[in-house]
Amino acid sequence: MDSEVGPLRAVLLHRPGNELKRLTPRNNDKLLFDSIPWVSRAQQEHDAFADVLRGRGVEVLLLADVLRTALEDQRAHAAGVHAAVDDRRLGSDLADSLRSHLTSVDAHTLAEVLMAGMTFEELPSAEGASLVRMMHHPRDFAVDPLPNLLFTRDSSAWIGDRVAISSLTMPARRRETALLDLVYAYHPRFRHAARAYGAHSAPIEGGDVMLLAPGVVAIGVGERTTPAGAESLARSVFADGLAHTVVAVPIEQSRATMHLDTVCTMVDVDAVVMYPLARDSLTAFTIKPTGDGGVKVAGPTPFLEAAAEAMEIDRLRVIDTGLDPVTAEREQWDDGNNTLALAPGVVVGYERNAETNERLAAAGIEVLPITGSELGSGRGGPRCMSCPVRRDPPPKES
Repeated sequence: MDSEVGPLRAVLLHRPGNELKRLTPRNNDKLLFDSIPWVSRAQQEHDAFADVLRGRGVEVLLLADVLRTALEDQRAHAAGVHAAVDDRRLGSDLADSLRSHLTSVDAHTLAEVLMAGMTFEELPSAEGASLVRMMHHPRDFAVDPLPNLLFTRDSSAWIGDRVAISSLTMPARRRETALLDLVYAYHPRFRHAARAYGAHSAPIEGGDVMLLAPGVVAIGVGERTTPAGAESLARSVFADGLAHTVVAVPIEQSRATMHLDTVCTMVDVDAVVMYPLARDSLTAFTIKPTGDGGVKVAGPTPFLEAAAEAMEIDRLRVIDTGLDPVTAEREQWDDGNNTLALAPGVVVGYERNAETNERLAAAGIEVLPITGSELGSGRGGPRCMSCPVRRDPPPKES
């Protein structure tokens, strides 16, 4: 897979589950949600999103399903137990007790613990006193929930025929990579997939990885992806022959612009939807291999120029978010830039970003609108909520 806009054939999503029911006003900031979602409505919205994809011929894989299947393998089951139990939090005695319990449960039960977490009051009973149990509130987490599993784009990304397992930056998300690691290692569909990047490497997140064109990868560097992560991924894709150019794009380190795909996404082979304030301010460093295992770095230059040159096109068409500065800022916050391309010129976007959607339509882009009043509470749009697993190459112009 070497494009953001080639016809989408298979995608990995995560239907919101009990992990979202763990969110409270006491912990939502720590768990990276801006508000407490109405879970049943979020599930309805996500089901509608998945139906839009299926209606366009996309195979939808659900993370919970592939995780349960992977955990049927005893090696994956053992890896899942290891990922769930934190000896430093629980102490050796309580950790051993929980580890023994989880080793005995079936794949479905273990998957639920891995995704939704476990409170101290839900721990199996054990003989003897435990200071750890006594000093924790019953509803404190012995195993943290993972509400951000919803955003499958961040935890893994496919480049060519290889999968990059992200090294997630925020503590609330780090355990997600262990789940994706075992899915790609032990699920029958993926177990032979080669790796483009590993979860224990320098921090990089899939929301910062954009396949601009065959052989050209853009990587955002900001709140979540570090310069070391961008360079490490660049060296990896060069070594694997997956790219000839990487464009590293510094972005503001803020909640509103946590990933490159909150600033812009591709909507056609030569077009992006972009936050207007970023159009002239984004810069880029161009990284190329030297042929002897090293890299050469040029720049910074304006991002749009660097991208067009790497893509070998005259210019990259830009469709602005919103119609005026206030609307642009509002719709950028509401993920107006975060579209998922199903084919060249066909994207899924949140319906509430009406003015951005109108601009896209005026530019010849078909927008398939979805509702996201609850899904957006974690600051993510259709691209964030999807990990494309297979795309066809974009049709060549006749």
